[in-house]
Amino acid sequence: MGVEALSGAGGARPRRSGRPGTGQTKSGKPRPGTGGYGRRALEGKGPTPPAAMRPGHPAQRRAGAADASRTQRRDDGPGAPRTPGAFRTSGFSGPGAGPGAGASGGSGRPARGAGDVAEFVAGRNSVLEALRAAVPAAVLYVGSRLQHDERVSEAIKLAADRGVVVLEAGAAEMDRLTGGALHQGLALKVRPYDYAHPDDLLARAADAAQPPLIAALDGVTDPRNLGAVVRSAAAFGAHGVLVPGRRGAGVTAGAWKASAGALARVPVARAVNLARALQAYQEAGVFLAGLDASGTTEIRDLDLATAPLAVVIGSEGRGLSRIVAQACDVLVRIPIAARSESLNAGVAAGIALYEVAAIRSRSK
Repeated sequence: MGVEALSGAGGARPRRSGRPGTGQTKSGKPRPGTGGYGRRALEGKGPTPPAAMRPGHPAQRRAGAADASRTQRRDDGPGAPRTPGAFRTSGFSGPGAGPGAGASGGSGRPARGAGDVAEFVAGRNSVLEALRAAVPAAVLYVGSRLQHDERVSEAIKLAADRGVVVLEAGAAEMDRLTGGALHQGLALKVRPYDYAHPDDLLARAADAAQPPLIAALDGVTDPRNLGAVVRSAAAFGAHGVLVPGRRGAGVTAGAWKASAGALARVPVARAVNLARALQAYQEAGVFLAGLDASGTTEIRDLDLATAPLAVVIGSEGRGLSRIVAQACDVLVRIPIAARSESLNAGVAAGIALYEVAAIRSRSK
């Protein structure tokens, strides 16, 4: 009796013939399936991975390009020229951020105003640099089945010596924590920074019985510049640094490294509205001196240096915003040999604070 007869007799299941696993009978016809009830029942493939982790997906290609750009910038060093669309995050990523997104989420740009959430430093070199710079960290994640080298061993030792918890994590967990960044089996969870209130900087000066000296940043978005300003503030006796809550750099691991530990000694205050915070300083008797290339007064000739003072530094490209520049009591400039040259915020702040400190020391 043939297969047709068996299948027509009361709906009976046809008898299989031919070799198992070939998918066809001896006659060449397709072998009937089990309807999902056989030994090899249908199984799911698990949850759908994020778009940035799917091979061939546009988001995955963008993430790969971001990782390559970040690695290139790290290899070239801070003095390397920037290419259009390139950005530097030094392996930082925030929880839930896409690969290469930094701490900002899926925008593909470094975090601005970071400090409300924990930050992750990813990659062996980046993690080791952060630990060497004594960046406040909570947990060091080490990949399981990781082949240790000198960097991994030193990172674990530094973390253990500083009381940082060391945990082992699988590859999937490491990818989730770092947002798919190139972690190389090492990830460091940095503690969120506890910002001061703008009034705390005035109180700090009052406690020291000194006229306030504050550095305020307007539109400075590079955390390394913020770290450099804090380092200069510590060197020249400033009582703190004021940053805006939006459109400005926050205290990240990069800022900690650039400050060379000065962030542990000099507070950073964050204002919801920078212009209003500066106006409140003026009402408290603090003068505002804005650094501007068009200023008529040189910083070394600033008469207000001995008075309560806030030095306002703008971004290298756009300078001070219009509303902040109008609020300043005086606009001062740093004399430079070539008018076509410009100074970045970190260098300009260091020069300005040094000149103010020098004037104050001569007046004693």
